[in-house]
Amino acid sequence: MVAVGNMEEEVVGLCRDLIRIDTSNPGDSSGPGEREAAEYVAEKLAEVGLEPQVFESEPRRTSVVARIEGTDPGREALLLHGHLDVVPFDAGDWTRHPLSGEVADGCVWGRGAVDMKDMDAMILAVVRQRLREGRRPPRDVVLAFTADEEAGGGLGARWLVENHPELFEGCTEAIGEVGGFSISLSETERVYAIEAAEKGIAWMKLTARGRAGHGSMLSTENAVTEVAEAVARIGRYQWPVRLTPTVKSFFKEAFGIELTEEDTEATVAKMGPLARLVGATLRNTANPTMLEAGYKANVIPQTATAAVDGRFLPGYEEEFFATIDELLGPNVTREFIHYDIAVETPYEGRLVRAMTEALLAEDPGARVVPYMMSGGTDLKSFSLLGIRGFGFTPLRLPPDLDFSGMFHGVDERVPVDALTFGVRVLDRFLDLC
Repeated sequence: MVAVGNMEEEVVGLCRDLIRIDTSNPGDSSGPGEREAAEYVAEKLAEVGLEPQVFESEPRRTSVVARIEGTDPGREALLLHGHLDVVPFDAGDWTRHPLSGEVADGCVWGRGAVDMKDMDAMILAVVRQRLREGRRPPRDVVLAFTADEEAGGGLGARWLVENHPELFEGCTEAIGEVGGFSISLSETERVYAIEAAEKGIAWMKLTARGRAGHGSMLSTENAVTEVAEAVARIGRYQWPVRLTPTVKSFFKEAFGIELTEEDTEATVAKMGPLARLVGATLRNTANPTMLEAGYKANVIPQTATAAVDGRFLPGYEEEFFATIDELLGPNVTREFIHYDIAVETPYEGRLVRAMTEALLAEDPGARVVPYMMSGGTDLKSFSLLGIRGFGFTPLRLPPDLDFSGMFHGVDERVPVDALTFGVRVLDRFLDLC
């Protein structure tokens, strides 16, 4: 277990400890749950005088919430949130075991190293040092370490919001995952991308119904044919470019480009590895992911189903579903496997200035820009309470690290130097915000 020290020494041990606790979330509560990790976090917070509350939405699906009183009772509160669960893994695919928390090649390795036990450890390390030294933040800070984010947060952040909104009383702003990391544009030019928007989520089950019969007979009501044609139409559809305020700001502030819908494709094509990060934020997307039908080769089934992973831009949800319904055709229906909102926060105000100043104090030659994430985070749930939020997990990364590929990928790892950079930035941020 990690020994008490300064935050730069402690953050690595905290991250390793958390990685070694298996919190794999297969999405159906068949995994180990988050209880052991939540108890670890609660213990670390209690050691420095906080009174953490532990909540279970279901057995072993566990979240932790604590509040730090600020020095200015007139200020509105800030929420710092991180999730404790991780996606499953196949250890045989990894160079080092995903539960090892091993330090090698200057990195901490393991599932959750970037998604997002690194931020959990950074929050713990900063809070523990500040409270040991008696340094309280100017405003109240609510700490939330949640369950189930990797399956949409229904047993974590969303459950807390719906059942215990009083925990977040006074919170108007939040910071969480997938933002504040560096992107190297050249050997000398570096930007830090702060997440200010997230696409909405529409995981859909498509169902076609026809007439069951013998495979040797003529069939004009074949459910497999209907669902296959719908899947093909959706999978091949070319969604139009739609530029949101956050995406326009990203291109302008990172590259000095006043992007238009007409020149988007050519511009993104020149961006190399960055194209993967921003390409999916330029349009709605819908990707077929699963097909299921039948039980015997010579039997025409009565029903056939498919799954589609849909993601829609802020402000374009209505257009997205109108297009999907047109592509489905008359004989295929849809229902949600999982749905969640899109969010977009104006990139302005004191919190943005605080994030920018804290980053530039550690990396003066860099620039700080907003960006949109193509996935989703617990911010979607917290935004239902009127909380505006950003992705801000500050990490200075080496240019050759495929950071976006670490999320849900194999050989997930975070540089030790990035963790120590992050705690310095977070500590300064709490004084500025």
